[in-house]
Amino acid sequence: MLSALTDPAETMSSENENPSPQGPSRIRSAYNPMFSPQSPECRSANSLPKFYQNAYPASDYHQEHQYLSLVSTVIDHGTLRTDRTGTGTLSVFAPPPFRFSLSANTLPALTTKRVPLRIVFEELMFFIRGQTDATILSAKGVKIWDGNGSRAALDRLGLTERREGDLGPVYGFQWRHFGATYTDADQDYTGQGVDQLREVIRLIKENPMDRRIILSAWNPADMNIMALPPCHMFAQFYVSAAPTPDGKPLLSCQLYQRSCDLGLGVPFNITSYAMLTHLLAYVTDTTAHEFVHVMGDAHVYTDHVQPLNEQLMRDLTTSFPKIEIAGEHKEGSSVDECLKELEAFEWDAIKIVGYSPQGKIAMNMSV
Repeated sequence: MLSALTDPAETMSSENENPSPQGPSRIRSAYNPMFSPQSPECRSANSLPKFYQNAYPASDYHQEHQYLSLVSTVIDHGTLRTDRTGTGTLSVFAPPPFRFSLSANTLPALTTKRVPLRIVFEELMFFIRGQTDATILSAKGVKIWDGNGSRAALDRLGLTERREGDLGPVYGFQWRHFGATYTDADQDYTGQGVDQLREVIRLIKENPMDRRIILSAWNPADMNIMALPPCHMFAQFYVSAAPTPDGKPLLSCQLYQRSCDLGLGVPFNITSYAMLTHLLAYVTDTTAHEFVHVMGDAHVYTDHVQPLNEQLMRDLTTSFPKIEIAGEHKEGSSVDECLKELEAFEWDAIKIVGYSPQGKIAMNMSV
């Protein structure tokens, strides 16, 4: 990122040392559809858009800029499209990927609005445990799947025989039982299908150079019986050699997301897969290193434009938080012991340090 570039502070005048925020225009005026912080043409301070040069001191470059700049780009330059929900979106296809450092226990969670971290964690554990009953989440105060599992939503999909709350073979089922025949959310699927999550753990531990450390939620055979086909659908994990002789190997994750709701979904997804990488690193004796987010249809729902404009006007004042995991992990644990440990995490074992975001921004969820 900017650490590899010439220091823009050398070209700044004194009046820019503590610049005042100017709202979304400061991002949009610098928009360049070809710009990427990693691109060859961005190797010196003078080639950076003014937003990157002058909005903040170089030492304070914040990786949240990637998200804010994409939101601004989509609002200003996206194509108006109809969508499944009937709401309408502004959309771009295949924007430059986001790259977030996870080093030093960093957890990328937006600071220009509050991301509900407990809810992110509970949904992630719902997936990790292979659960598909939305009432499990709802009982914990996590309501984000209630709409998709409602009687009206299921009936609209023709799933009239399915009880309310039964989401079908969604993310967790595919992660833990890929290829198994789904009947309902109350069935015990132990030993059925492919346990992809166990295989991810096994490969990280036993064959870390493997190029097939994959977690896929995309199963075309099951699409018609899912309450919602997977948006974040395909993750690949990558293990790098330890940076020092006495250090741990580095674990990175790249996610491909086909459908990217920039207002509500993407902030969740960034933090969720970063958190998953940290949890996997903890149980596999590795160190979380980087999260890369690759997007297909990146869109802003038309009824999210106003609240997102409000978010773009907020200043970046704090760094991403840190995540600390409390547990009794024993190095050298077996694959099954690591999997059991991963499944057993509860929110009280997770400590988030230094998260001081700005206030919540309400947005409607399109179902």
